[in-house]
Amino acid sequence: MAGTGQAANPTLREVAEPTGRFIGTAINDSLLSNGTYSTIASTEFDSVTAENVMKWESVEPQRGQYNWAGGDRLVRFAQQNDQLVYGHTLVWHSQMPDWLENGSFSNSELRTIMTNHVTTQVGRYRGDVQRWDVVNEAFNEDGSFRQSKFYQQLGSSYIADAFRAARAADPNAKLFINDYNTELDNAKSDGLYRLVSDLLAQGVPIDGVGFQNHLIVGNVNGPAIRQNLQRFADLGLEVVITELDIRMQMPADGSKLQQQARDYRAVADACLAVARCSGITVWGISDRDSWVPDVFQGQGAACPWDDNYRPKPAYDALRDAFIAAGGGDPGDPDDPDDPGDPDPPTGDCSATFTVSNRWATGSVVSVTIRTGAALNGWRAQFDLPAGVSLANGWNGGFSQSGSTVTVTNAAYNGTVPAGGTISFGFQTGGGAAQDGTRVSLGGQECAAG
Repeated sequence: MAGTGQAANPTLREVAEPTGRFIGTAINDSLLSNGTYSTIASTEFDSVTAENVMKWESVEPQRGQYNWAGGDRLVRFAQQNDQLVYGHTLVWHSQMPDWLENGSFSNSELRTIMTNHVTTQVGRYRGDVQRWDVVNEAFNEDGSFRQSKFYQQLGSSYIADAFRAARAADPNAKLFINDYNTELDNAKSDGLYRLVSDLLAQGVPIDGVGFQNHLIVGNVNGPAIRQNLQRFADLGLEVVITELDIRMQMPADGSKLQQQARDYRAVADACLAVARCSGITVWGISDRDSWVPDVFQGQGAACPWDDNYRPKPAYDALRDAFIAAGGGDPGDPDDPDDPGDPDPPTGDCSATFTVSNRWATGSVVSVTIRTGAALNGWRAQFDLPAGVSLANGWNGGFSQSGSTVTVTNAAYNGTVPAGGTISFGFQTGGGAAQDGTRVSLGGQECAAG
């Protein structure tokens, strides 16, 4: 199992840094005094999000009376450990203080209350918080606006007003809208897409979109997540995985944990394949501290560390995803024997690229590669015909840029002996792949198998 910071086992933050992305976690304020918890939080992550202490009910429990203790603790912790701070969250329908949730205000008064809160909180942490979830969970599942107190009284204009107030309070912080069940192209994400397009057209200062990704083991479609991230990124926005956890029906077992690792890898690969995806935040460290069992009956084990703070296969999958994307360990990047090098020598390799099923608009392909050298992590590439796109894949992490498809090892098949084989498969859309397509392994073109 992966360790925490040895040369052969770099931490998550060490492998994330060379990729230009951050890797973050949500911080439970009450656990910062736990030495094991705080050590993992400080060594493995380079970004921290307040799980609760920056929410409205915590920050402004009485109107105009602010409690900064928890937020200040998080900022100090981040500064002591050279970490970014992700502020969460300014305007949300949930976890409002009683005076706000049950109070009666005119429309103009409610708007002033909201903008004052945003101005005061963002101003308090000006220069200390790099990103803010300005508005959280503004949509229903059908893509309509959630009937929150703010929407019922102010209409959708409350969103633009909140962003403008945040920008005025800290011109340098990046401002996000954040939601769940929006990781795929669906009615809810379509509503979100329409909103951010309108905000941009109006000149509203929005910098990015956060996708929570509270997911279920065995129900994760990495290529579809990547495609959805890309369509928002194509608006010129930064995109972020903000609250990643992947829950399972309890009890956990080896099979479920391996599938969970594949699912974490799929999400990480999706982000790493999109240039404007700037980072990933996992929602919590250990299964023992996760919110999931309290909300989803009979489900849990959603985090990268188990109940005893031991890293799970999901942890290794995250680390391997960053390594495969160029985040080798901090040793000598030119040393071919360095275990963190994403492209060690492959020796002579051969590959078979077989279209096993073909139809007018797609195909199913199986690929087998034989490597002449032992591998600890691998990366294969090949080109698809013009107009043909990757639809989904298995036994690896998949991404596509133009016509070139990159496949990296999954958490369970990265170690290959000399003379061993690598096998994966995928489905195309928009047309069929071609039998005998040439494949490269670690940047070296393989002979036809």
